[in-house]
Amino acid sequence: MERILVKNTPDKSGESVKVCGWVWGRRNHGQIIFIDLKDASGIIQCVFLPDNKEVYKIAETLRTGWVVEVIGQISERPKGMVNPDLATGKVELQTDNLIVLNESLTPPFALDTDGLEINEETRLKYRYLDLRRDRLQKNLRVRHRVIQFMREWLTQRGFVEIETPIISKSTPEGARDYVVPSRQQPGKFYALPQSPQQYKQLLMVAGLEKYFQIARVFRDEDTRGDRQPEHTQLDIEMSFVTSEDVMMLLENLVMEMVHTLFPQKKMKVPWPRLPYQETMAKYQSDKPDVRENKDDPNELAFAWIVDFPQFEQDKNTGELQPVHHMFVQPREDSIALLDLDPLKMVSTQYDWVCNGYELASGSIRITDPELQMKVFRLLGMNEKKAKQDFGHLLEAFSFGVPPHGGIAPGIDRLVMLLQNEPNIREVIAFPKTGDGRDLMMNAPSEISQEQLKELGLSIKKK
Repeated sequence: MERILVKNTPDKSGESVKVCGWVWGRRNHGQIIFIDLKDASGIIQCVFLPDNKEVYKIAETLRTGWVVEVIGQISERPKGMVNPDLATGKVELQTDNLIVLNESLTPPFALDTDGLEINEETRLKYRYLDLRRDRLQKNLRVRHRVIQFMREWLTQRGFVEIETPIISKSTPEGARDYVVPSRQQPGKFYALPQSPQQYKQLLMVAGLEKYFQIARVFRDEDTRGDRQPEHTQLDIEMSFVTSEDVMMLLENLVMEMVHTLFPQKKMKVPWPRLPYQETMAKYQSDKPDVRENKDDPNELAFAWIVDFPQFEQDKNTGELQPVHHMFVQPREDSIALLDLDPLKMVSTQYDWVCNGYELASGSIRITDPELQMKVFRLLGMNEKKAKQDFGHLLEAFSFGVPPHGGIAPGIDRLVMLLQNEPNIREVIAFPKTGDGRDLMMNAPSEISQEQLKELGLSIKKK
C-alpha cells in the first residue's frame, strides 16, 4: 500500500490508508489509546482498540518522538469529538496495523510550543529537533516560497541566474575575510566571498546584462547583535540602468511578492525616497522606522534612503573610507569634488529599509578605470597594491564596460520581518550563535596535525 500524507486523509473517508510519521502525543481514555501522528503536512488522530490485541500491545509502548507506520481506515469522528484546531479534525484513523520504524529518546524540550521560552543554546544544540515545531517549519516553507517567487519573477523579465565562485581571492572590501588555505599552492589562500561584487560586475563586462543569484556570503565580523557569519542575499546586477531603474525593479518585485504571498500585510506605495542628510536629522538613523502604527504587526514601512555621502572618516583613525564600498559611482555633479573636498561628495548609493532595519544596499558602479584608480589612491592604496588586488577588474574595464548597477537584499532579514520573528535565527535552518559557533556540529573545531602538515600550517599558541 502506498503511503499518503496526513493532510490528504480527510479526502479518504471510508478508505484504508497508510500514514507514516512521528508520535506527537498519546492519550489513554479508558481502554482506548489515542495517538497523534505528525508528518510534514499535519497531524491526525489514530485510534487503537483492545480487540486488536497484537497492535494494541505495541501501541501501549509508544512514546513521543517514535517513528511509526500506521495502516487503518479513515472514519468520521463522533459528534462532539471534532477538533476545529486541526485541518484533519473531522476524521480519525481506526488502526488495523502498526509498525515501529524507530524508537526515540525523550526530547530535551517540548516541541508543541513556539519554542521561544526555551534556552536558545539548547535549541541550537538540538536544532534538528527544534525544526520539528510548526512555527519553524512554517518559516522555512515561507522562505522557500519567497525565494521561488523571486526566481520566477526575475526569470520572466529576462534575468539569468548565474552561480559565482565560493572560493576566490582575498581583497579589501570592508569586512574581514574568511580565508581558506590552499594545499596545492602552499602558503597561498583563497577567501570566501563577502559578496559576489566583482564577479557580477565582470558578468556585465561579459554582456549578460541581467544577472541574479541566490548567493551565500561570508563575513568574519565581531559579534554584533542580530548577525550571522554567513547569510543569504538576492544578488542583482543590470547593465545600462540608472539608480531609479534598479530601485523600481526591486520595488515592483517586492510589492508583487507581498501582495501574492502576504495579502494581510499593509504597505504604502510608491515607497518614499528619503535623502540621507534629512533622514539623519529627523530620525538620527539611516534605517528609520517610519511606520504610522508601530503596534500593527502587519504594517511594512518600506522606504529608500538616497543621496548618501561618498566617503566618511573613520571615528578612531580619522582616515577616509567609503560609506558603502570603493566601487560606488559618485553622483555626476560630485565627481569634481574628488580632488577638492571628497567628504562633500554625494554617491549613487541607495539603501532599502523597512521598520527600522536595513534590507539592502546598492549603487551604480564606477566604470571609468581612471576614476576607479583615483578612488583607490584617495583611500590610501597605491597603484601597485590596487593592481595586485583589483588588476583583473581594471583590465576588464579596458575592454568596453557598460554602465551598470545593482543591489543585494538580505533574504534572512526580509523573511524575518514578513514572519514577525524577533531575529534572523528563527528563519534560518541551521544558524550559528552570535559569536559564530555551531553548537550542533561543534564548529569551529581543531583539525588534525596531519591536515595542518599537509597545508603547511602551524598553530601559534596564544
